[in-house]
Amino acid sequence: MSAGKALAPGCVIHGAGDLRVEDVPVPRPGPGEALVAVRYGGVCGSDLHYWRHGGVGDFRLREPMLLGHEVVGTVLSYGSPDTAGPAAGTSIAVHPATPCGVCPECVDGRRNVCRDTRYLGSAARFPHVQGGFAARIVVPAGQVRALPAGLDPRRGALAEPLSVALHAVRRAGDLAGRHVLVTGAGPIGCLVVAAAKAAGAAHVTVTDLLPAALEYARAAGADTLVRADDPDDPGRPVDVDTAIEASGVAAGLDTCLRLVRRGGTVVQLGMLRPGQSPFAGNLLVSREIELRGAFRFDGEFDDALRLLAAEPAFDALVSAVVPVREAASAFELAADRSRSCKVLLDFDAPPTAA
Repeated sequence: MSAGKALAPGCVIHGAGDLRVEDVPVPRPGPGEALVAVRYGGVCGSDLHYWRHGGVGDFRLREPMLLGHEVVGTVLSYGSPDTAGPAAGTSIAVHPATPCGVCPECVDGRRNVCRDTRYLGSAARFPHVQGGFAARIVVPAGQVRALPAGLDPRRGALAEPLSVALHAVRRAGDLAGRHVLVTGAGPIGCLVVAAAKAAGAAHVTVTDLLPAALEYARAAGADTLVRADDPDDPGRPVDVDTAIEASGVAAGLDTCLRLVRRGGTVVQLGMLRPGQSPFAGNLLVSREIELRGAFRFDGEFDDALRLLAAEPAFDALVSAVVPVREAASAFELAADRSRSCKVLLDFDAPPTAA
């Protein structure tokens, strides 16, 4: 694609602690591509990792990169008239992944772990895949999904993280009638609660260090809230059927392994720190616990949109909407889990000082 002369605001990360709102060129869609006017972008934990640490997991920044992969907006145009997709003017969400389609994983139906995928706002490959935090972006038309009728775009901005949660729940197996433990009540953990309930879980217990985060988990449908730093908390469960680790810290994984029943399942969803992570590995053997990883998602994106359209309670998880020109304050707020759950950038709103 070639760049036009028009400029639009975008959130570009240059290194750890170096986030800039810059006027970036408005791209032009090529054949098979859609030009999208972004309305909202959700600040994800991975965006915060790039901002704080210059990388996420083993993926390190090597060049400036537009952040963002949780975006909703409106189709403006297509690069060619024969491109299939929602009509211009349609409110849409963007599926952030473009799998290669030919690697062994794609052929095996596991496109979410494609070895050559392109994912918006990711430093997993070089040159990096530029993200969706710009007022105008171009994406493959196949990544564009029309929002279901009646779905508010603000709630629709939760589609990507809810898809992650739905995939983790599916990796856990049948949850109908089960007691599920979720460690970590950040945005993803809260959405795992909602996804587990939608999958028929009879009881969901959530652990976290912060009372405010636990209250967001309650809004998402959690039955029992437990302070992770209080071993005597009366709500602390014993022998849960399934545990989903959503905090991204080794202590959370350790908790899951110790509280899941013999023969139970633990799903590691949170991205752990780079390098080795200590955990109670002997419990895997002596209790025959199944430990499974969950990475991103695939077809769950469409399911997430349908679930969001059906359930207005998800609105409670959007704790703030901040104009894009004030992205620095949005990232500060998103990083403060005592004050926020999901923070959205608004690419249409003027600065609050204006």
